[in-house]
Amino acid sequence: MALARTAYVAGRWVDQAQHFAVRDPFDGEVIAEVTDSSDDLVDAAVDAAARAFATWRAQPGPARGKLLGALAQRMLADEARLAALCTRENGKPTAEAVGEVRYAASFLTWFAGEAERIYGETIPASQPGQRITVVREPVGPCALITPWNFPYAMLTRKLGAALAAGCTIVAKPAEQTPLGALALAELCDQVGIPPGVVNIVPSADGARTGTRMIRAPQIRKVSFTGSTGVGRSILRTCADDIKRVSLELGGNAPFVVFADADLDAALQGALVAKFRNTGQSCVAANRFILEAPIAKAFTAALVGAVARLKVGRGSDAGVDVGPVIDDAAVAKLRALVGDAVARGATLLHGAPPEGASRVVAPIVLDGITPEMAIWREEIFGPVVALRTAADEADALAQANDTDAGLVAYFYSRDAARQARVADALEAGMVGINEGLVSTAQAPFGGVKHSGLGREGSRHGIEDYTNLKYLAAR
Repeated sequence: MALARTAYVAGRWVDQAQHFAVRDPFDGEVIAEVTDSSDDLVDAAVDAAARAFATWRAQPGPARGKLLGALAQRMLADEARLAALCTRENGKPTAEAVGEVRYAASFLTWFAGEAERIYGETIPASQPGQRITVVREPVGPCALITPWNFPYAMLTRKLGAALAAGCTIVAKPAEQTPLGALALAELCDQVGIPPGVVNIVPSADGARTGTRMIRAPQIRKVSFTGSTGVGRSILRTCADDIKRVSLELGGNAPFVVFADADLDAALQGALVAKFRNTGQSCVAANRFILEAPIAKAFTAALVGAVARLKVGRGSDAGVDVGPVIDDAAVAKLRALVGDAVARGATLLHGAPPEGASRVVAPIVLDGITPEMAIWREEIFGPVVALRTAADEADALAQANDTDAGLVAYFYSRDAARQARVADALEAGMVGINEGLVSTAQAPFGGVKHSGLGREGSRHGIEDYTNLKYLAAR
């Protein structure tokens, strides 16, 4: 797969002298040596996007949508190869990798349809003979910065909306997982997306390359998925040139199980919300809050289910939990679990990771308190943190006790409680008896420190447009 080792700029595959290694997170084996894009190559990619913008925006929406639809179909036709590549560079189990390819393609399919439905409006005028109309126009060339945990889906969720709106893009994939983005660029080339509309610049120095992209005057919008700390830095940088910004940042999701919940359904939802992608997801359940009457029963069932999860290399048959992404991730999990135990938490299952292995067996901790780092920080790994709540009011207070607000989950069979709790939770998304909320047609995003803007849905495409008001006589 020689092309997947080079940058993709202006419709050409560009190699450079400097490369960086992409490694299998399971055993550290080098998968590929990838071009480390220089500042000059990043500038060339931005220039290519700027040149292509004038002709791409002029394409009718249905024409742009047709190409996005073709790209989605090409992804699905190639899902086995793409999934295997995802498992190699990301580590997730094969079944999950196939699921991600399909999930990623669903954004392209959705935005393919939305490309011809970017509506304006006519507004009644207050003056005789005047006509007021509002149209939506593409914002311009965009810089997309994507994370390693869902390397296909996080790119297509941004790219699909941008291209459907008439924008061109320069994308920097995470240094841990650039191969998926480059494979997607191959497919863009194959389906005939014009040169310069999609540009991919891999880099070992994400901060340098990302800043170079963001500061380029031709870039008019930045979309970033990643940590809250980096998001703050990007927002400050974009302020200098008043660029449009979308930020999908960290989460600290509560998972609340009330006494009237269907405990079997809650257990299945918990396993999905916690262990998808080995817990390395911004929407992963972080803080489990159990109403007192069912706390003991649910905890026992959860520990039993966690003990049955198979841990290992993502490509091995039947594996549920793959490796975490790198040594820094292991060190963070070790520190969070160690801090919790030192402050009085009880280990119900598993143990803090030891040695050099990136395979971390699932851990269940009980007796979590607000003073523990694991309550305040995003875990990003296969660790369950349990806490008991006295009643509904206590559960809500605990759930909202965070500066994050991406997603919240709760289980209850009481319709009145469902309405009350959904209204009271401080989150951009709420799963009600549902452990998986992500879907192409719904607006994905958070409140508080979890970000700005929305991805997916018609709201996601609107984030790539400007409103223009026309007053005429």
